[in-house]
Amino acid sequence: MNARFLKIHTKDNVLVALTDLKQGEIIEQEGNTWTLVQDVPAKHKFACEVISPGQPIYMYGVIVGKTKIDLSSGQIITTQNVAHEANSFGEKTEITSWAAPSIEKFTNKTFKGFHRADGQVGTANYWLIIPLVFCENRNVEVIKDAFLEELGFAKQNPFKSLVQQMKALYESGNIQEIEKLVVEQSIVEGTNHLFENIDGLKFLTHQGGCGGTRQDSEMLCTLLAGYIHNPNVAGATVLSLGCQNAQPAILRDKLENLQANFQKPVYILEQQVEGTENQLISEAIKKTFLGLIEANKYERQEAPLSKLSIGLECGGSDGFSGISANPTVGHVSDLIVALGGKTMLSEFPELCGVEQELINRCVDNLIAEKFSHLMSAYESAAVKAGSGFDMNPSPGNIKDGLITDAIKSAGAAKKGGTSPVVDVLDYGEYLQKNGLNLLCTPGNDVESTTAMAGSGANIILFTTGLGTPTGNPIVPVIKISSNTRLAERMPDIIDFNTGPIITGEKTIETMGEELLDYIISVASGEHQTKAQHLGQDDFIPWKRGLSL
Repeated sequence: MNARFLKIHTKDNVLVALTDLKQGEIIEQEGNTWTLVQDVPAKHKFACEVISPGQPIYMYGVIVGKTKIDLSSGQIITTQNVAHEANSFGEKTEITSWAAPSIEKFTNKTFKGFHRADGQVGTANYWLIIPLVFCENRNVEVIKDAFLEELGFAKQNPFKSLVQQMKALYESGNIQEIEKLVVEQSIVEGTNHLFENIDGLKFLTHQGGCGGTRQDSEMLCTLLAGYIHNPNVAGATVLSLGCQNAQPAILRDKLENLQANFQKPVYILEQQVEGTENQLISEAIKKTFLGLIEANKYERQEAPLSKLSIGLECGGSDGFSGISANPTVGHVSDLIVALGGKTMLSEFPELCGVEQELINRCVDNLIAEKFSHLMSAYESAAVKAGSGFDMNPSPGNIKDGLITDAIKSAGAAKKGGTSPVVDVLDYGEYLQKNGLNLLCTPGNDVESTTAMAGSGANIILFTTGLGTPTGNPIVPVIKISSNTRLAERMPDIIDFNTGPIITGEKTIETMGEELLDYIISVASGEHQTKAQHLGQDDFIPWKRGLSL
């Protein structure tokens, strides 16, 4: 890889700056030479030919924008001179072949997971305490306060000592010393766990279950059923008020749809039946404790890598994400698929412009038609609400080189590797088929990771170029940096760095194999992710209204 700039695809008419380039620098590429007409910061793109107004901008070999004005060779592309434009899509037009990567290195490797009665294997062993309606959030928090410290799962807050020091300085009149205080202690989780085979109790709260539409409440029950069914969960305690739209009967139906004669312990308690909050909470705590005794009987055992179900996510993306981190994750996806496992690519607003490629990768026409329908319906809903996929890039994305949704999408889709698409899942549907699956979710990080856990992911790979702390209550989220500068600046949230690809020190294939080794260690409980260490338990159900 050239250490200064990169042409990703032979069809592209823009180059990516791999380092800060200065006005006046001479660029030599494919026998052509020109001078940069302005500074080009690292991660941004610049034209490698003269491009007339209204003409397409190509990156990754696809249309990612169109020019508003004349662009000269060496001119940076920005939101001022380029507008969003993307390839159209339609029916499946070709059958694509797939050359699976070599899996010789991983064929005999295993991970140590929790084997469930239905054949799924968890990478963790959690007990869930969840409300069916927001009215029960406070009771969930009371139960949380009662359990965590006593069972050894409470995390020590280092910032309490900071407040104590400031209080002492204030009381002694030394206010000027407050600015000099430094907190060096990291968050520490209790290690004296009463139940040694349980990774934790997870308490989910939300603002749904009543009000809004009946469809939102039913979808919430679908999502919660997916969380309970997830292989990383041993059982659940569910609090219901009694009169809300999200009724226990709906949750039970959703669980039965996932598995006939659902076998995991699920305790549902209704406040309007139990009586006082004291009675409700006491009963919930007793049933949960007895459930924990049973859950603790599970022990980690060897499992083939085919039992991994990996979610593929990005957030806080930058101009390097589609060059380093996302292709690395894509190579991991291809390895897992070749090994017989499951992967899922989500965030449909960030597949804009690459739909036809994914449609052609679908294994049959029905799956292709489902994807096409979901994409069209999603985009129509966005336009109807006065928005659109073109409004997807965040200010942070744009600042770091992702100036159109199509540029962002073309890079984001690299997380899905090159394998065939075996299934397309609507929001709330659960993974069934081995191979690469597409899951309809928003591009919002937490709404998407929340959905992937509800659809059965037991590990989530999360690429980022800007840095984000996003985690999930029940699924380890491995944070993958697109660049070394981020990994060094925010080591408390980054687990794995693909920056060496940008500098040419390592290849995508090498980094992918290293990442899969790290995944195995996390899946076996040998390493905690940074998000787990920080207790970053993000959970936001999608209400299926507009969310990009």
